[in-house]
Amino acid sequence: MGFDFCGISKADFLEEEAPRLEQWLKEGKHGQMQYMENYFDKRLDPRLLVPGAKSVISLLYNYYPQQQQKADAPKISKYAYGNDYHDVIKEKLKIFLDVLTKKIGSINGRAFVDSAPVLDKAWAKKSGLGWVGKNSNLITKESGSFFFIAELIVDIECEHDGAIKDYCGTCTRCLDACPTEAIVAPYVVDGSKCISYLTIELKENIPAEFKGKMDNWAFGCDVCQDVCPWNRFSQPHNEPLFNNQSRFLDFISSEWQEITEASFQFVFKNSAIKRTKFKGLKRNLEFLKRS
Repeated sequence: MGFDFCGISKADFLEEEAPRLEQWLKEGKHGQMQYMENYFDKRLDPRLLVPGAKSVISLLYNYYPQQQQKADAPKISKYAYGNDYHDVIKEKLKIFLDVLTKKIGSINGRAFVDSAPVLDKAWAKKSGLGWVGKNSNLITKESGSFFFIAELIVDIECEHDGAIKDYCGTCTRCLDACPTEAIVAPYVVDGSKCISYLTIELKENIPAEFKGKMDNWAFGCDVCQDVCPWNRFSQPHNEPLFNNQSRFLDFISSEWQEITEASFQFVFKNSAIKRTKFKGLKRNLEFLKRS
């Protein structure tokens, strides 16, 4: 199916994550992402999402691109270089579940790709795919962190994998490099300060306090991954659908500033960038221009 890593963990209550999530929400580190407050119990127990669930199959799909943007252009996070990953990976998961059903028999299961109350990094960590780094991203020893995480939650008993150790060591490069100081402590990200939040999730104007701190990011941010030493092992992906939207990679700064709604709809037709809508992208570009 093209997935790079697969691990399995027992579908159970996430005891370790429960108090952390509760504290993070209490401190308002989710900003205006009100949806994070919803379905608190379901986020912590997959059996509430899939009745009779016994196993969580976690999968990683590489998105590290071969081609990069022009050096002076407003930056787009690498995960948005191709077709919207929700669509690409959800289709692969459906096929995977169908294959399992044909081989094993009747399976009650659901596929998840960052679109339901599932703590994907926690499950990937439990299944031994990597560890959650100080930047709160899942990191693998083999290939770094430029991966989409997906899950199949199923009602079949599988052999479970175990977690691996944390290999961040004494490194603090991600904390030191974050332009808005959103990584407030090792393993703790204040989402309301994160450039990804400010350019995608925030629907209001970007607060003036972030002027001069956006590091020219127009959609998302990769700084904490780009500086991570483990990402020296990243290799370009082999997914054609992640190259389909790459026509914008040759845009120079002036082309970004002059983009119209019609060209936005054409260039980003099947892209995750449509999440911020034309209005949101223009807001981000204007903020960068004024900074």
